[in-house]
Amino acid sequence: MANASTTIRGVVHGRTIEVEGDLNLPEGQQVTVIVQPVLTPEEAIRRSFGAWAEDAPQLGEFLDGLRRDRQHERPEPGQ
Repeated sequence: MANASTTIRGVVHGRTIEVEGDLNLPEGQQVTVIVQPVLTPEEAIRRSFGAWAEDAPQLGEFLDGLRRDRQHERPEPGQ
């Protein structure tokens, strides 16, 4: 792994990140760490929709409009 980059998971313990598995790097090797929290699907959805929290009425109107548009675009069964 001399000049290659890799993605590896780890766990934060205070100011230390314990990685899963061996990095195959010598002791004292300096590295660059980009921290990206791992989210569960539920947390990701909660965070995504959190952006709409203050605009709930407008979001409801927007989604209702999409549903109406889709109904008009779909042919009736049997046509």
